[in-house]
Amino acid sequence: GCLPKSIGTGIAVGFLTGLFGVGGGFLIIPALVLLLGLDMPAAVATSLLIIVINSAAGFAAHAGDAAIDYRIAAAFTLTAIAGSLVAARIATRMPTRRLQRLFAYLVFAVAAFVVIRTI
Repeated sequence: GCLPKSIGTGIAVGFLTGLFGVGGGFLIIPALVLLLGLDMPAAVATSLLIIVINSAAGFAAHAGDAAIDYRIAAAFTLTAIAGSLVAARIATRMPTRRLQRLFAYLVFAVAAFVVIRTI
């Protein structure tokens, strides 16, 4: 069923997140769509819940380890929320296939950026 596949996929995504420091939607959404068969809207919603819980756990684990610039965190958070709300309205009007294609382009662009920075 889906539960063993979900656990295996979660372990793999968690391992890659811990190893490379990346994760979030970058790895979770493709895993949910390609490996677990969720449609794009369900994958986005599920991914966001996973990210919230993961982020809370990561924050709790590292809260005392480093200084936090609360001004930057607040500015980033507020503008990210605004951008997310605008984009969510746009996404509801777009076909799932188009969203998947745009996400794939984003993944390739990030990969190219990482390769260029590495070289």
